Amino acid sequence: MTTDTFSLHFLLHAAALLEERLRERLAKIGIRPRQARIIDALSRIEPASQVSLAREFDITPASMSTMTVRLIEAGFISREPHPDEARSNVLRLTTRGRGLLSEIHAAWRDIDALIVERLGAENAETLARTTRDLRDSLGGRVPGVGTTAPKDTIKEPL
Repeated sequence: MTTDTFSLHFLLHAAALLEERLRERLAKIGIRPRQARIIDALSRIEPASQVSLAREFDITPASMSTMTVRLIEAGFISREPHPDEARSNVLRLTTRGRGLLSEIHAAWRDIDALIVERLGAENAETLARTTRDLRDSLGGRVPGVGTTAPKDTIKEPL
């Protein structure tokens, strides 16, 4: 690698290209990639407060509020009074939102298949393992999955 080439650029560019393909695929069902991740996470942890959901994604509650309002307006999630705290609300998937899960997972499998097609199965597996290790080493985790489970027992989302 020359001094003018950085691995980060390759990683960011590849991620942007893959996200665009995913965006195109998910547009068919009327959602965006980050909305798909929220729907998937909420399916594992519901009911969840907006604050706890923001914590799961390591973003500000204000950012999560913007995303959840759009999902509520689209009819994919609902906001209900918290059963134990009168001043709080919880978020749940609606029947319509729950119905999107199989389509979301199919879109993710399509992108995984694209990666295998372009890199070959062995390189795709190496990429998955390496990027998972990088995410984990940077403190990232799967939203809704506890951090105390042994690494080999954690089920990543499809």
